[in-house]
Amino acid sequence: MNWFTTPLGAGGAHRVTVPGCRKVLVIVPTVVAGTRLLDLLPLLDSDFRVQTYFTQPEPDVGTAQFLSAVGGLVIPWEMAVQHEFDLVLAASYRFVDRAPGHVLVLPHGASALKSRQRVRSAGRGAQPTHGLDRQLLMRGGKVPASVIALSHDHELEVLAESCPEALPAAVVAGDICLDRMRASLPFREHYRRALGVGPEETLVTISSTWTADSTFCQRPELYRELPRSVRTAAVLHPNIWAAHGAWQVRSWLADCDVIVIPPEEGWRATMIASDVVIGDHGSTTQYAAGVGARMLLATCPEVRHGSLAHVLREAVPMYTNDIAEAVVVENFAELISSRLDRSGAILRAAMYRLLGLPEPAHAVPISPVRRVR
Repeated sequence: MNWFTTPLGAGGAHRVTVPGCRKVLVIVPTVVAGTRLLDLLPLLDSDFRVQTYFTQPEPDVGTAQFLSAVGGLVIPWEMAVQHEFDLVLAASYRFVDRAPGHVLVLPHGASALKSRQRVRSAGRGAQPTHGLDRQLLMRGGKVPASVIALSHDHELEVLAESCPEALPAAVVAGDICLDRMRASLPFREHYRRALGVGPEETLVTISSTWTADSTFCQRPELYRELPRSVRTAAVLHPNIWAAHGAWQVRSWLADCDVIVIPPEEGWRATMIASDVVIGDHGSTTQYAAGVGARMLLATCPEVRHGSLAHVLREAVPMYTNDIAEAVVVENFAELISSRLDRSGAILRAAMYRLLGLPEPAHAVPISPVRRVR
C-alpha cells in the first residue's frame, strides 16, 4: 500500500471520489479478531457517509493474507496512529490504549468471560482471571474503550464487581455471531450440499481450540478413527494454522479422510450442517451447542466454574467411540446471549452513536453465514 495515495495520505485528497466521510478503523491483530469484526461491518453497509480502513498492528503472514482476501483498504499501523478516527473497532484489548479514536470492543469468542481460569501465557501459577478483569480493561488509571460490548446480563454483574470504572462503557449487546448462526439454521441442507454431504449421510465435526489442552493435541486419533460410515469434518482454531502453518496442518491430516475447514470462514456453516459435534472447551464448541447441535466432548481441561465450558462439561458426555451418546444441551443459547437475535440493532446503535451520525433508515442486516468455499 502506498501511503501517499490513500485518502489519509498527503497526496490522497485529490483522488477521493466520496469526500467528507466519517472514518472507521478496524484493528486486526489476528485472524480470530478479524473474523469477529467482519460480522460488525455489514452494519455499516450502504452508507456513503462512512469510509472504513483496516490496520494490522504487528506483522503476521496469515493475518496479512486474511486482510488481502477481505479487499479492504489497509493502512500501516504507524500511519493509523498518526490520525484521528471517528470509530475504532476491536475484538481484543491489545492496542486499544493506543487506538486513535472512540473504541468499541467486541468479545472475540463466545462470552466476554473466559472459560479458562488463567491466562495461558502466564503459566499455571498465575492468578485466576475471567476476562473482565480490572488489569485488562484499564490503562494508566483509565478505561480506554468507549464501548465494551457484553454478551449477557450476568457479565454486567461481574463487571460491576471487578471494574466498576468500566460500567459507563458497558453495553449488553448479545452475540452477533450466534445471531447469524441462528439466522442460518433454515439453510442447513444448503450447507450440507456445499460440503458434499448427502441427505442420508451422517456428518460428524471435530472442533478444536488451540494449545496443548485442545482436541487437536489431546485426541489426534479422532481424525483417523471415527467410523467409516460417517463423514468427518475438522474445525481448527485459527491460531493452530497461524502457529504451525497451513502446510503443516494439512500435512498432519494428510492420511485422514476429513473435510478440513479453512480458518477464515466456513466453521459456522459446518456446525449447522453437522449431525454431531465432538469438541472441547473452545468457543466453536459452545456455538455449536448454542444452535442445538448434538454434542460430545473429546477433552476438557480445568475451566472456570460457571463458565460456558463448565456447563458443557457437566452436561455433555465424553466421546467413547459411540456417537449415538451425543446430546442436545437445551437452552444453551440463552447462556451465551441475553439479547438473542437483537445484537445487530444494539451494536449498530452504539456504532452510530460513536460516529455522531443518525442511523440509516434501512433495517439492520443479519445475514446467514457463508457456506464453505
